[in-house]
Amino acid sequence: MEIFREDRIMDERNRQQMILQMIRKEKIVAIVRGIPSGLILDTGRALADGGICMMEVTFDHSGPEGIRETLHSIALLKEHLSERMHIGAGTVLTAEEAEEAYRRGAEYIISPNVDRSVIEKTKELGLISMPGAFTPSEIVDAYNYGGDIIKLFPAGLLGVSYIKAVRGPLSHIPMAAVGGVTPENICQFTAAGVACFGIGSNLVNQSLTVSHDFENLTERALAFRNALGE
Repeated sequence: MEIFREDRIMDERNRQQMILQMIRKEKIVAIVRGIPSGLILDTGRALADGGICMMEVTFDHSGPEGIRETLHSIALLKEHLSERMHIGAGTVLTAEEAEEAYRRGAEYIISPNVDRSVIEKTKELGLISMPGAFTPSEIVDAYNYGGDIIKLFPAGLLGVSYIKAVRGPLSHIPMAAVGGVTPENICQFTAAGVACFGIGSNLVNQSLTVSHDFENLTERALAFRNALGE
């Protein structure tokens, strides 16, 4: 039994490393917020057609139905698009939400804040942790609690100069720029030392999905990929 347990732990670690390497290699995590579960698969396919293979479904905290809808979307993507897309859960505020997302197939957990219980539960589940931070103290705390990549939000307001300054003493901590990233400025953030990006409405615009304009969504994805020279 001990041998099987060690094998399982090793498999989980290998899986974590694979997902972490994939995030850093692909660089772009598409943030999907407020998309009905009935449109989530078409949204995922359009992003995949544009070269995006990391997709974060954010929790809808408007009420119990919103939570259920979020989890249903994650499960649908895992069941039908897992060969083309690595699915994560976003706006995760509690350890319980992290566990529920894991049960539906989420491979990484993203939060807007630094919550030690969420980070520790994420790592306990064998998932990648991406907590959100703003100040140097928050960044260091998030990393020391077990965060794999620290999400800097809102990156557009913080600016490239702030990120460069923070990365001076904290260059050992992988950071993601989230909020305000566009095809026009993404390379500036890359030059500042950002490991990856979370891109929301500048990529996945809710009006495009509601109007079924998935071709435009694919074109937006391609624009970001091209901006990175890929």
